[in-house]
Amino acid sequence: MIRSMTGYGKAECELAQKKVTIEVKSLNSKQLDVNTRIPGVYRDKEIEIRREISDKLIRGKVDLSLYTESLGVDSNSAINSSVVKNYFNQLSEISAELGLPVNELTLQMVMQLPEVVKTSREELDENEWKIILAAIREALKALDVFRLQEGLSLYNDTIINLNAITSLLEQIKPYEQERTDKVKDRIMDGLKELSSPDGVDNNRLEQEMIFYLEKLDFNEEKVRLSNHCSYFLETLELDEPVGKKLGFIAQEIGREINTLGSKANHTEIQKLVIGMKDALERIKEQLLNAL
Repeated sequence: MIRSMTGYGKAECELAQKKVTIEVKSLNSKQLDVNTRIPGVYRDKEIEIRREISDKLIRGKVDLSLYTESLGVDSNSAINSSVVKNYFNQLSEISAELGLPVNELTLQMVMQLPEVVKTSREELDENEWKIILAAIREALKALDVFRLQEGLSLYNDTIINLNAITSLLEQIKPYEQERTDKVKDRIMDGLKELSSPDGVDNNRLEQEMIFYLEKLDFNEEKVRLSNHCSYFLETLELDEPVGKKLGFIAQEIGREINTLGSKANHTEIQKLVIGMKDALERIKEQLLNAL
C-alpha cells in the first residue's frame, strides 16, 4: 500500500535518573532531508540515528527531537565552593576598606560571578543508549504507521480520480463517428465553395481525405492512455515506495490527454478532455506527498 510522506511518531523510555522522550515528524520532500535536535551527550550517536532514519523512512523532510528530563536529585552542575569562598573573602576585604556592610547581598553578588557553578560533562552509558535506540526505533515505527494511514486516504482519492479519467475516456466513443462525419462534411463544403464538382479529382480528393483523417485519428492515443492508467493502477498496488514512479506515469498520462485535446475537433470531446485534465491535476497534487 502506498504511503504518505507526512507522519508523526513519539516514544518514551525511563532510565535510572532520567526520562527520555523522542519525537519524529516528517513532511514531503524530493529526497531525504534529516534534521536532529539532541543533547550533547548523544552527539556521538548522531550518525547512527541518521542511519536508522534513512533505513526506515527512505524519503521526506524529517525532524527528530530527543528530550531528557531528570528524575532524581543528581545533577551535572555543582557549586564550586572554593571559588565562592575566594570571591566572598575578596569582596569582604574591599567592603571593609570602603566601610560598606557585608551581608547576604554580598553572597548574591558572588553567586553571579564566573566559574561559581561548575558543570561536569555527562558520559554516555552504552547500556542506556541501547534502551534509547530501541525507543527511537519505536518512534520511527509509529511514524511509519501514521504514514500508512495517511497513505490510505491518498490511495482512495487517487483511485477515484484515476477512475474518473478512464470513465471519461469511455464517454468519447459515442462522439467518434459524429466527429468523423463532421470533418468529412467540412472538407466537402470547403471544396464546393472553391470549385465546381467537375473540377475535382476524386482520387486525389480521397487520398487527401484519408491523410487528413489519419492525422486527426486519436485511436492510438486512447489505447496508450488506457494502458498508462492500467500501469498506474498496478504500480499503486505495489508494497514499496512508488511515489516518483507514479509521478512519471502521470506525466505520460498527461501527454496522451493533451494530444487527445489537440486532435479532438469536437466540442463534447473537448469537455471530456478538460474533465480528464482536472482529475489528473488532483492526482498530481496527491503524488507530491506520496512516498
